[in-house]
Amino acid sequence: MIRPTNSPSEQKPLDLCTENTINHTTKKITMSSCRVGLRLAACLLNISEARKKYIVENIAKAALLERNGQRHPEVSVLNIFSDPEYNRSVITIAASIEEIGNSVLAACLEAFQSIDMEVQEGIHPCLGAVDLIPIYPLSGVGVEECGAVARSLAENLVLSIPGCSVFLFGEADLPEKRPLVQRRKQLGWFTRRDFSTLKPDLGAAPARRCGLTGIGASPYVMNCNVTIDSQDLALGKEIASAIRGSNVNGLKGVQTMAFPHEGKIEIACNVESFEDQEVTETSEGSQYMAYSVLGDHFYYVSPHYIEAQVKKLASDRGIGTIGRALIGFTPQECKSCAEYAIKESIGEFWKTHGGVFM
Repeated sequence: MIRPTNSPSEQKPLDLCTENTINHTTKKITMSSCRVGLRLAACLLNISEARKKYIVENIAKAALLERNGQRHPEVSVLNIFSDPEYNRSVITIAASIEEIGNSVLAACLEAFQSIDMEVQEGIHPCLGAVDLIPIYPLSGVGVEECGAVARSLAENLVLSIPGCSVFLFGEADLPEKRPLVQRRKQLGWFTRRDFSTLKPDLGAAPARRCGLTGIGASPYVMNCNVTIDSQDLALGKEIASAIRGSNVNGLKGVQTMAFPHEGKIEIACNVESFEDQEVTETSEGSQYMAYSVLGDHFYYVSPHYIEAQVKKLASDRGIGTIGRALIGFTPQECKSCAEYAIKESIGEFWKTHGGVFM
């Protein structure tokens, strides 16, 4: 199924205590808090399973429960995005900073019991049954504290799961704080599935069933995919390279790959948030969105702008685009939905807006 631009994940969420103001070409969003003093973080848990819906949902539901089996009031699963061809799901878990580590740990315990990397198949790169655990600050908490939570989670995970191995990135990777893309390149995440030569930061050599899990913290990273109306992978890679932030004239903070997907080519983008004094309200092209956490100002490239750039590059090559898929939320949407869901004690928030895409 080609995911259209107006899929449920693309729809503007409920008006959850969000006030939008637009200043010139940078859209700056100021969000009031629904609950004074609530310190929130999010985890976009990436697991290597999407073809068995019951497994994915059991992992999501495990994040909601305390050790006594009761639902935790300060945890909500906001969204589940599953792609069967990639055989990869992204589960958006939001919680108070005090509880998110325990919540994600519970989800991971369920995931490692259910997913076997020895038999896992899918076209998306991955090294672990639980492939990626990024912790992002949403409100009232800084990225350094998220890094401390991520490190503690990593230690608890290798103690709890025999054969679990971890690499660290971002604020969890002290003192170097190497970014995720650098760690993935070092470990061969993009090109191989051979666990035997991998050296984890925590845990023993990776077991074939569990693989290798990345755990870290950073400002929010959004996932945005654009499908082009072509089966030419080389052309897709050319377009992906043109918008990649590390290349000349690329989009700042945007990392890209091109994959064959459902008979077409998908340009998959990780869209990083960044601090940059040069990005102002007078930047040309309506390119950036802006938001704040604890007084720190962050920017990221708008999904609409990414889609427009891909559409232009594709048009220059004589092809069109089919649609855009936002995997979960923008940073602002995630914060607003998290505040609302926790305030209203909606643990399975994803069910209220059809957030399972199977």
